[in-house]
Amino acid sequence: MEITKDLIDRVSAFARAAEKKERWEHSLRVAATAELMCNMFGVDPAKGYLAGVAHDMCKDLEDAELLALAAKDQQPISEVERKKPALLHGRAAAMKLESDFGVKDADIIQAVSRHTMGGASLCPLAKIIYAADKIEPGRPQSTQEYRDALFAKSLDALTLAVLEENMRYLESKGKKVADVSIRFRESLRRDITRDAQMAAGMAGGF
Repeated sequence: MEITKDLIDRVSAFARAAEKKERWEHSLRVAATAELMCNMFGVDPAKGYLAGVAHDMCKDLEDAELLALAAKDQQPISEVERKKPALLHGRAAAMKLESDFGVKDADIIQAVSRHTMGGASLCPLAKIIYAADKIEPGRPQSTQEYRDALFAKSLDALTLAVLEENMRYLESKGKKVADVSIRFRESLRRDITRDAQMAAGMAGGF
């Protein structure tokens, strides 16, 4: 799917109107961070920018509307999500992108849908949006030095580092880490181990 300027402008206009000022500014920083990361890791930067702009566009909706929109993806709604419907804002935004803006690109839909808690076997774009959301320059810990250290890693290693930092933060606040995030961690660890074994095998062939 080609990401046109018109599509980005229409989604941006909706998101800007739907979000509080601080959230809109966050969304712009996520979009810019995602665009940068896409260029680094060989993903279409226009898709990264669009997904970044759109990722929080349903976060200020009422709980009932979040639940109704998220249910359209026909995936189960977990107990954690039912207790805190705000966690469904990514799934809701993905469904709104599809129904209201005609976005059918599976990677963009997955990236927006899964940016809050991650998931097993995510596409590169989804990993980028998950990480960009948590390391954009407006985050307290996100100094240039912090980001440079992350950007020196592979995409999987970067995403795992961000995920584990987020899990430690949740645990420090006495909050339960969602099962889907645990599966996300296991999936990333498997992929990193597989890639390391492949690299060692190739090196051993010389």
